[in-house]
Amino acid sequence: MITDRRPPRGRLLSIAPALLVVVALAACASPGTREGPAEASDRTTPDAAEAEVAAPRIVATYDGGVLVLEGDSLEVVDDIPLAGFLRVNPAGDGRRVLVSTDDAFRVLDTGVRVEAHGDHDHYYAVAPELTDLAFPASHPGHVTTNADTTALFADGTGEAQLYAGDDLRNARDLSDVDLVVHESESAHHGVVVPLADGALLTTVGDETSRSGAAVLDAEGSELARTDACPGVHGAAVAAAGTVMLGCEDGAIVWSGGAFSKARSADPYGRIGNPAGSAASPVVLGDYKVDPDADLERPTRVSLIDTGSATIRLVDLGTSYSFRSLARGPLGEALVLGTDGAIHVLDPDSGETLERIEVVEAWTEPTEWQQPRPAIEVHGHRAYVTDPAASSVHVVDLDTGTVTATAVLPRVPNELSSVGG
Repeated sequence: MITDRRPPRGRLLSIAPALLVVVALAACASPGTREGPAEASDRTTPDAAEAEVAAPRIVATYDGGVLVLEGDSLEVVDDIPLAGFLRVNPAGDGRRVLVSTDDAFRVLDTGVRVEAHGDHDHYYAVAPELTDLAFPASHPGHVTTNADTTALFADGTGEAQLYAGDDLRNARDLSDVDLVVHESESAHHGVVVPLADGALLTTVGDETSRSGAAVLDAEGSELARTDACPGVHGAAVAAAGTVMLGCEDGAIVWSGGAFSKARSADPYGRIGNPAGSAASPVVLGDYKVDPDADLERPTRVSLIDTGSATIRLVDLGTSYSFRSLARGPLGEALVLGTDGAIHVLDPDSGETLERIEVVEAWTEPTEWQQPRPAIEVHGHRAYVTDPAASSVHVVDLDTGTVTATAVLPRVPNELSSVGG
């Protein structure tokens, strides 16, 4: 069921059909000094309170708070204490991130603003602010942005809150946000993917099992459904707005108004952490084959062709974790291995194009909440954390070199990036 939550003065939620693609181009200025408090609105021209910076901003969670970093120098802009285990995701507007706490999605304004200037962008910034705006949620789960709309899924209720891409611009509390709310049939660990024209794709399941997905139109009427995805988990958007969801026996693909099935080579071949790119019809995924393992350390990754609904397996010769998968600016498949290197794969052939040494070899911890090296890509840069050394690195994906390294005052866990 889909319902509207609209303040009396609210406008209709506008859902554009274009896929949200975050592209960062190098700015043509040096880092500046930040002055003044964070602003609630996004101006179209800089003013005296803003300083021009050279790159987007990075947000890193740690045990007890979040760090905001300059994306070029890795200078710590702010250290914001916040209790509990925290996760972080882009809010969908290129400026803010959503910090998942125990009972809400908190909005953190990083203070960065992008202004297009010919063939490049300028970044302007003020001080970050953890705002008072929060989306209450029982067990906050997946955050998904697509079709200029962001969906926040609450595992404890099965409810998803959806808002348009620019809805947070002047919002100080929920009365300033026009929400569309989807209520799942049952509470479960799920995900909702916004589609064009107000439609949405939602997982189907309950607290004990998950079986597949359904697509609803803007009025909540069901357009399609599949139960061919046991243990459905994770979603990714590929070229042409095609959506892929992982299953315990492969994946399902939503394209052209219908579902198709991509089957694993093994009876149990679980894909649960996919990474998509608007530049490629192929989705990068993990691949696990032991249903009874408390911690499986796979060495193979999956490349799911959403056009042919087929899966190619690639053995990296090293293991990786669920924070190891990312996509490059041209759709390259990137995997941060426990050997400490970024493995750059051609998504079409599975061929290894490059191996970029970044951190020392590491071992995945047994508890998924514990820090381990993570990769975040913004434009032509990859940001890689090294919790063992409390550090973060910048990798130029065009040259395959580490261009900056910084030791942080906290042990980093999850990463997100904004600015574009």
